Amino acid sequence: MLILARRIGESIMIGDQVEISVVDIKGDQVKLGINAPTQVKVYRKEVYAAIQEENRAAAAAAPAHLPRLEGLLEPKGPPTGAGQPPAAGQPPAAGQQPDAKGPDPRARRK
Repeated sequence: MLILARRIGESIMIGDQVEISVVDIKGDQVKLGINAPTQVKVYRKEVYAAIQEENRAAAAAAPAHLPRLEGLLEPKGPPTGAGQPPAAGQPPAAGQQPDAKGPDPRARRK
Protein backbone atom coordinates (compact mmCIF):
# COMPACT_ATOMS: atom_id res chain seq x y z
CA MET A 1 0.00 0.00 0.00
CA LEU A 2 1.29 3.41 -0.98
CA ILE A 3 0.75 6.08 1.68
CA LEU A 4 0.92 9.74 0.68
CA ALA A 5 0.52 12.97 2.64
CA ARG A 6 -1.53 15.67 0.88
CA ARG A 7 -2.92 19.02 1.93
CA ILE A 8 -6.14 20.76 0.92
CA GLY A 9 -6.00 21.55 -2.79
CA GLU A 10 -3.30 18.97 -3.54
CA SER A 11 -3.92 15.94 -5.74
CA ILE A 12 -2.58 12.57 -6.74
CA MET A 13 -2.88 10.93 -10.16
CA ILE A 14 -3.74 7.29 -10.78
CA GLY A 15 -2.64 6.49 -14.30
CA ASP A 16 -3.22 9.23 -16.84
CA GLN A 17 -6.94 9.74 -16.31
CA VAL A 18 -7.85 9.57 -12.62
CA GLU A 19 -7.13 12.52 -10.33
CA ILE A 20 -7.92 12.45 -6.62
CA SER A 21 -7.88 15.82 -4.82
CA VAL A 22 -8.14 16.69 -1.14
CA VAL A 23 -11.08 19.10 -1.02
CA ASP A 24 -11.51 19.61 2.73
CA ILE A 25 -10.34 18.31 6.09
CA LYS A 26 -12.50 18.68 9.21
CA GLY A 27 -11.46 16.78 12.31
CA ASP A 28 -10.99 13.14 11.36
CA GLN A 29 -12.95 13.43 8.09
CA VAL A 30 -11.29 14.06 4.73
CA LYS A 31 -13.36 15.08 1.69
CA LEU A 32 -11.93 13.86 -1.59
CA GLY A 33 -12.75 14.95 -5.12
CA ILE A 34 -12.36 12.32 -7.82
CA ASN A 35 -12.02 13.31 -11.46
CA ALA A 36 -12.26 10.21 -13.67
CA PRO A 37 -13.68 9.25 -17.06
CA THR A 38 -17.31 8.12 -17.01
CA GLN A 39 -16.35 4.55 -17.92
CA VAL A 40 -14.32 4.27 -14.68
CA LYS A 41 -16.68 3.20 -11.91
CA VAL A 42 -15.97 4.86 -8.56
CA TYR A 43 -17.63 3.51 -5.39
CA ARG A 44 -17.14 3.89 -1.65
CA LYS A 45 -15.69 0.59 -0.44
CA GLU A 46 -18.78 -0.38 1.59
CA VAL A 47 -21.04 0.21 -1.45
CA TYR A 48 -18.68 -1.82 -3.66
CA ALA A 49 -18.73 -4.68 -1.14
CA ALA A 50 -22.57 -4.64 -1.08
CA ILE A 51 -22.70 -4.73 -4.90
CA GLN A 52 -20.30 -7.68 -4.98
CA GLU A 53 -22.39 -9.56 -2.38
CA GLU A 54 -25.59 -8.95 -4.38
CA ASN A 55 -23.85 -10.24 -7.52
CA ARG A 56 -22.69 -13.39 -5.71
CA ALA A 57 -26.21 -13.99 -4.36
CA ALA A 58 -27.75 -13.53 -7.81
CA ALA A 59 -25.24 -15.92 -9.37
CA ALA A 60 -26.04 -18.54 -6.74
CA ALA A 61 -29.83 -18.26 -7.25
CA ALA A 62 -31.50 -21.64 -7.28
CA PRO A 63 -32.32 -22.83 -10.82
CA ALA A 64 -35.69 -24.02 -9.45
CA HIS A 65 -36.89 -20.42 -9.77
CA LEU A 66 -36.17 -20.27 -13.52
CA PRO A 67 -39.23 -22.23 -14.77
CA ARG A 68 -41.51 -19.59 -13.20
CA LEU A 69 -39.83 -16.99 -15.43
CA GLU A 70 -40.15 -18.91 -18.72
CA GLY A 71 -43.63 -17.62 -19.56
CA LEU A 72 -42.46 -14.04 -19.24
CA LEU A 73 -40.13 -14.38 -22.21
CA GLU A 74 -42.51 -16.05 -24.68
CA PRO A 75 -44.03 -13.80 -27.36
CA LYS A 76 -47.77 -13.26 -27.09
CA GLY A 77 -48.37 -13.41 -30.84
CA PRO A 78 -46.59 -13.63 -34.15
CA PRO A 79 -43.68 -11.21 -34.44
CA THR A 80 -44.52 -8.07 -36.35
CA GLY A 81 -42.45 -7.32 -39.41
CA ALA A 82 -40.01 -10.17 -38.89
CA GLY A 83 -38.40 -10.56 -42.29
CA GLN A 84 -41.46 -9.07 -44.03
CA PRO A 85 -41.68 -5.76 -45.85
CA PRO A 86 -43.84 -3.15 -44.11
CA ALA A 87 -47.47 -2.87 -45.18
CA ALA A 88 -48.26 -0.11 -47.66
CA GLY A 89 -48.05 3.27 -45.99
CA GLN A 90 -46.39 1.87 -42.84
CA PRO A 91 -42.86 2.79 -41.72
CA PRO A 92 -40.33 -0.05 -41.69
CA ALA A 93 -39.91 -1.96 -38.44
CA ALA A 94 -36.83 -1.33 -36.34
CA GLY A 95 -33.75 -2.65 -38.11
CA GLN A 96 -35.46 -2.86 -41.52
CA GLN A 97 -34.46 -0.79 -44.50
CA PRO A 98 -37.04 1.23 -46.46
CA ASP A 99 -38.25 -0.30 -49.74
CA ALA A 100 -35.51 -0.16 -52.36
CA LYS A 101 -37.92 1.09 -55.08
CA GLY A 102 -36.87 4.68 -54.62
CA PRO A 103 -36.19 7.40 -52.07
CA ASP A 104 -38.17 7.32 -48.87
CA PRO A 105 -41.15 9.70 -49.41
CA ARG A 106 -41.06 10.54 -45.68
CA ALA A 107 -37.52 11.89 -45.93
CA ARG A 108 -37.23 15.63 -45.55
CA ARG A 109 -36.20 17.61 -48.54
CA LYS A 110 -33.90 20.61 -48.33
